[in-house]
Amino acid sequence: MNDTDADRSVDVAVIGAGFAGLIAARELGRGGLDVLVLEARDRVGGRTWTEHRLGRPLELGANWVHWVQPHVWAEMTRYGRGIERSPAAEEAHWRGAGGAPRSGTLADFTALINDGQRRLVADVAEAMPRGTEPTVGAIGELDRLSIQDRFDRLGLDPEALAANESVWVGHVNAPLDRVGLSSAYRWVAATGGHWPLMHEASATFRVSEGMSEFTRLIAGDVRGEIRLGTTVVSVEQRGDAAIVETAGGERIRARRVVSTLPVNAVRGIRFSPELPSAWRRQNAEAVASDGTKIWIRARGHLPRFFAYATQHDPISVLKVEFHGSDEDGEPCTLLVGFGPDHSRIDPDDLAGVQSAVDAVRSGIRVTGATAHDWMADPLSRTTWMTHRPGQLTRDLAELQETAGVLHFATSDNASLWGGFIDGAIESGLRESRRILDALLPR
Repeated sequence: MNDTDADRSVDVAVIGAGFAGLIAARELGRGGLDVLVLEARDRVGGRTWTEHRLGRPLELGANWVHWVQPHVWAEMTRYGRGIERSPAAEEAHWRGAGGAPRSGTLADFTALINDGQRRLVADVAEAMPRGTEPTVGAIGELDRLSIQDRFDRLGLDPEALAANESVWVGHVNAPLDRVGLSSAYRWVAATGGHWPLMHEASATFRVSEGMSEFTRLIAGDVRGEIRLGTTVVSVEQRGDAAIVETAGGERIRARRVVSTLPVNAVRGIRFSPELPSAWRRQNAEAVASDGTKIWIRARGHLPRFFAYATQHDPISVLKVEFHGSDEDGEPCTLLVGFGPDHSRIDPDDLAGVQSAVDAVRSGIRVTGATAHDWMADPLSRTTWMTHRPGQLTRDLAELQETAGVLHFATSDNASLWGGFIDGAIESGLRESRRILDALLPR
């Protein structure tokens, strides 16, 4: 291949400007390579996105971080990002045996789920001894199980079983019989085996000033062009380089290419040669996540609460995040909700949203709702990575491998905090290091 085959030549073309792509591009540029980032959206951030809706900035995608997540905490320190705590609950509401409504305090609910949460991951030290090596240990045998399989074998009483299931469907964003037990193990292993810390790490602290400002700061450190609104349609490897073609017909020669697409979305690009078998197999199966995140505005200043329904309801988790005023100056509350099936709730159908909220907690009057359907978004086709049974141990090692001059950096193939922002950063650092070692050997 020579430069006449392309409109432009660069050392590295990075496909996608989410955390993984921005971190990889920043490190490659700092290492002295010519980097071009190609982002199909009109913004940076990928599956993180802060937008002003319902009267205030809201996180439509990934939201929470924690200091036990080493890669994201290092980047927050680098860019002077603080954290803000989501409100502590004054009330707890949940569904008991047979769907009967229950309520109490946070302490009441914690006491109810404590035994089940502990027993679900009681063998994590043997299953996954080190969080940085999630396929090493007894997980090789246990990965065939779903989270539902494990709950069904614990023999919990119906009240405790209903509450424990509702907690985990919120974490994995899909029905529990579709999600590998490995998803529970790896997050608990990442927090040293302490399930309460895992719950705190995944749903408590948000980044001050929002995710979009965070990614904007990282993008400002990229020594190279970040081209927005540019969709990549094909990547063709030719010997020691590749031709990356955009929807606009531009052809870019790159010595290395970094794909940051989630597993579910890689079919949006033609790759030649075709992708490694693990990518094709997981894309055909799809990973487990199939849910939604929805912001809901309610009349008045509601008590700060969290509420759980069941994994069979459109909204399985609902909690208060902000008090404020609506456009008429009337007091309102903004709640964030999660459900296991994105197709079962439409933010534009307020009657349907009201019905879904009623199933979680009665007495709330819905006045507005908004969301972004990440499952229907062709650039993501997923919310956050949760594996189906067997996928983690079967495929993770291959998902991390380089294929010729093609590299893969995504939270989907991270080792430690797969599915989290931390994992995206980890993968960007990993692949930038590999490329620097290959193109600028010491």
